[in-house]
Amino acid sequence: MRNVVILAGGSGTRLWPMSRDDRPKQVLPLAAGESLLRVAYNRLQGLVEPENIYVCTVGAYADVVRKELPELGPHAIIGEPARRDTANAVGLASAVVARNDPDAVVAFVGSDHLISPEDEFRAAIEAGFAVVEERPRSLVTFGIEPTHPHTGLGYIERGTAIEGTAAFVVDRFREKPDLATAEEYLATGRFWWNSGMFVWRAETVLSVLDELLPESAANLRQVASVWDTPERDATLAGIYPNLRKISVDYAVMEPASQGKVDAEVVVVPMPVHWLDVGSWAALAGTYAEDPNGNRTDGTTLSCLLDSHDNIIVTDDPNHLIATVGLRSHIIVHTQDVTMVCPLSDGERVKDLVAQVQSDHATKYL
Repeated sequence: MRNVVILAGGSGTRLWPMSRDDRPKQVLPLAAGESLLRVAYNRLQGLVEPENIYVCTVGAYADVVRKELPELGPHAIIGEPARRDTANAVGLASAVVARNDPDAVVAFVGSDHLISPEDEFRAAIEAGFAVVEERPRSLVTFGIEPTHPHTGLGYIERGTAIEGTAAFVVDRFREKPDLATAEEYLATGRFWWNSGMFVWRAETVLSVLDELLPESAANLRQVASVWDTPERDATLAGIYPNLRKISVDYAVMEPASQGKVDAEVVVVPMPVHWLDVGSWAALAGTYAEDPNGNRTDGTTLSCLLDSHDNIIVTDDPNHLIATVGLRSHIIVHTQDVTMVCPLSDGERVKDLVAQVQSDHATKYL
């Protein structure tokens, strides 16, 4: 049976101070007044049955996820007691889904992507399902055709087409490149952005984890075996925080693509406009731009004198943000925090969050 798991465990630190511990970015109204999580859920409509949609998130977010998506089934939220990166998240979700359906096919999609057109997204996921159903030892990922030499994303180098499918063999995964390397990638025409979305048989990825991450695999199977019992919470809390923290790309996709296990790694093209909303600069790509290149969310009250190429956001529509001679900065205002940084340092907001935590404990987090 086909299933979809929305991965929604990110902390959103690069969108601080809007994103907080009790109000993560997934539930902020950042997509034309809707939350990223709601948008992610809505674009799954018609792809699988509603009862086969799950959300994997940090346990502390379970209540806000349930409030945002009240239509989720009673057992559809898979809560992690700690963040142990994506290899354990997808392993846990795969084990949970497979406990009642050993033949389950599972797609993993993100909660913080803006994607259009949505029919092309659904068609690509359908194609991924079809590949896995035809070739059950396949691990499918999705490639986004790059529009510019992005240095903040990983890349997939595609190889030969697989006859009778929409997929290509993955030659290699490449880490985030410098600008010159990214330009070389685009010039070859063989590279796609790594979307971080996947489709596979649950048992296939668990068997791969048995070989590549055996301790985690055994523990995740143990958790899944008591999932519907009173022992679940205690077992999960005792096991999960101690698992090795590692991404699914490092733990599974890269070694599998190198022939280290009996599984084939393939890529299906997803011809969409795709935005990973992981930072203020990325989110500002969805905002209207004034004649001087300044971007706001449309509700921000501002007065910008001789100011250019700034990103300005506030959650208070009555609060005026005024600037003079400001160039290429990010200003984010909330009730208790005002954050200002050069646009070029936008990726360092997560470091600022760590400093705030050190100086002020969790008061502003």
